Amino acid sequence: MNVKSCEKLEKSQVVLTVEVGPDEFNAAIEKAYKKNRRKYRVPGFRPGKASRKMIEAMYGREVFYDDAINEAFPDAYEAAVKEKELKVVDMPSVELDGVPTAEGFAFKATVPVYPEVTLGQYKGLSAPKRSVTVTDDDVEERIRRLSDRNTRLVSVDREAKLGDTVVIDFEGFLNGEPFDGGKGENHSLELGSESFVPGFEAQLVGVKPGEEREIQITFPDNYAPELAGKDATFKVTTREVKEKDAPEIDDEFAKDVSEFDTLAELREDLRKQISKERQEAADREFEDALMNQVADGITAEIPDVLIDRQAKQFIDNLKRQVYQQGFGYEQYLQMTGATEEKLLEDAQEPAVRQVRMDLAVTAIIEQEHLEATDEDREAEYEKLAEQSGMDKESIKKYFNEEQMTNQVLTQKAIAIVTENATATEFKPSDENADDAEKPSDGDETSEA
Repeated sequence: MNVKSCEKLEKSQVVLTVEVGPDEFNAAIEKAYKKNRRKYRVPGFRPGKASRKMIEAMYGREVFYDDAINEAFPDAYEAAVKEKELKVVDMPSVELDGVPTAEGFAFKATVPVYPEVTLGQYKGLSAPKRSVTVTDDDVEERIRRLSDRNTRLVSVDREAKLGDTVVIDFEGFLNGEPFDGGKGENHSLELGSESFVPGFEAQLVGVKPGEEREIQITFPDNYAPELAGKDATFKVTTREVKEKDAPEIDDEFAKDVSEFDTLAELREDLRKQISKERQEAADREFEDALMNQVADGITAEIPDVLIDRQAKQFIDNLKRQVYQQGFGYEQYLQMTGATEEKLLEDAQEPAVRQVRMDLAVTAIIEQEHLEATDEDREAEYEKLAEQSGMDKESIKKYFNEEQMTNQVLTQKAIAIVTENATATEFKPSDENADDAEKPSDGDETSEA
């Protein structure tokens, strides 16, 4: 094998021109002969018993060339990539360079490679950072959530009002004909939750157990295409009306929902939880703002395949989320009126941002000569185990050593950026109107 040339193209593509010499080609022809000789019929010989020379004499000297090229190519290509120390990111596009002869053959392989990245500024940056405050109202809101989670529903014999839950049978009709997906039985619906089509729940306020009622609604324009904008009639039978039986907010409540004996202790712990959650969210927002600056500052010719691959990863993540919510992906597309082609198109811009971020992080890791020790990985496994409530060995089944190494190195790279940055005062004008990651109160838990 001889690499005749290694030419760089735009968008981090490389064209390798590689020659395979007579000895390598002849060895490949011999392999091709042994694999395929039973395919060729030679008078006087049983299938597979004729010699290579006899088959070549009868069918032509080039009879095994195509198969031999397929045999020789992988090793020759891999050796050429290794010799030129290329970091390839996808399969090559290959074409023969000239006509194969007994002296060998040549090929050109066009392959996308990991781009050369030039870092811009990644130290001495600045970004606004939110200050964290927790009010009494914040704590009471969290208490309310805990109360809601421990609230029972009890049947009542009265008219339904907002906040009640009605258990209903329903069937929908378009122009007097039932439509697919428009029927349900024993369905629990909280009035005011806005979980049904707009206008549906409001028309059930005032129903009594056993009452039948017809409801007129118009499906939203952004609904499933076959229903969007259409008028429909629903026949609804109310089986039950249920009201919330909320627990008293006192020391007994605190004992039931937490490890604490008094409501005062529970409130104090919730205040600490909210403060911690908001501080972590503010830290993440600060990190994101800094890392976006770093990503914007790199210089790199990014191959299209990296962006396309990331966009497809976004779609795969969406599919998993949809399945976790109990929908099929095709059903999701119908409900939203979207197509996979449109989703991929919309994913291009965020994919570019993510790829630039990944390239920036990798460049910092190389620039700073960062390493992940066994202690680093074990500490990260323990942290994930604590966060997820799983044991460390189970976590290791989900994250192998290479994945954990990448995670540790990424965190170290981000830490270098944040530790060498300045936090400025956060002002309302710093709010990103598009999709800012605001500090949130997190998910409530049944135990404080």
